[in-house]
Amino acid sequence: MRIPFETLQAEFKRVLLSLDFPEEKANLCATIFAENSRDGVYTHGLNRFPVFVEFVKEGLVIPDAEPTQDAAFGSLEQWNGNLGPGILNARFCMDRAMELANINGIGCVALKNTNHWMRAGAYGWQAAEAGLIGICFTNTIANLPPWGGVDPRLGNNPLVIAIPRKGGHVVLDMAISQYSVGKLNQYKNNNEELPLPGGYNVDGNLSTNAAEILESKRLLPVGFWKGSGLSLVLDLLATVLSQGKSTAKITESESESGVSQVFICIQPEDSSYTQQAVEEIIAYTKTSRPEHEGGAISYPGENTLRTREKSLKEGVLVDERIWVKVLGL
Repeated sequence: MRIPFETLQAEFKRVLLSLDFPEEKANLCATIFAENSRDGVYTHGLNRFPVFVEFVKEGLVIPDAEPTQDAAFGSLEQWNGNLGPGILNARFCMDRAMELANINGIGCVALKNTNHWMRAGAYGWQAAEAGLIGICFTNTIANLPPWGGVDPRLGNNPLVIAIPRKGGHVVLDMAISQYSVGKLNQYKNNNEELPLPGGYNVDGNLSTNAAEILESKRLLPVGFWKGSGLSLVLDLLATVLSQGKSTAKITESESESGVSQVFICIQPEDSSYTQQAVEEIIAYTKTSRPEHEGGAISYPGENTLRTREKSLKEGVLVDERIWVKVLGL
């Protein structure tokens, strides 16, 4: 079913106000949750909202907490999220990185003691809309085995790289596993097979069955050993730069709270060369022959814009079961 964006946002806000969120914070959180579903990232929009509510009720997310600065070293700043809503802390820190980039050409804000930021790409779009290159990443609870292992010891650490473009921003938003945990749960709940293997079953065989993969906890990293290595270094960078918790420490608590994140902004040279180079790279990429007849080559973020347009015109696609659950909160 589809519902108007404004209805989705208003319902989220109603629930958050009932949880003692200040008006402004409730409005911004609700808007970002709704925008995530609007853009087709249902796993971190409506579908994730009931989990977020539970974290608030359990005291893992503190509604009125504000980030505080720990240190500053030129273009690098360290902040403490004080277990506030991850969405709000991330928005704040990307804003701060943008301010530093506008002054110095580059800005980096490392954040500790924060919570799940929901759709990672939201903060890439935030930077790109301001005309800045945005890079951000986070560590998580251990939910991905290192290459050659069977036990989860790495975080499925999302990485975002965004490049502003007049014809539609390029925004790469990727988890380190072939499919995010949220996407696996979506396939499981819909009783659908994955298009490509996403992990291993309990017998150690590659599988397209999301339920089997979630049971074994052996998600497949992108690029096999390369994805495993990328997850490791992202955890190292987030932990060292923020002086916060590592995936190992987060996992000890058995709840994905108190994570560490990094936000980087770069001021690109505003020149005709920059614009021409971006267009040249995208145009050249699209000259590849499609694998299937009628297919098309898309750059990261292109399908997001199409989904956004359709959602605003026809309503946001929602899982009716979860929507009913939210209405009852």
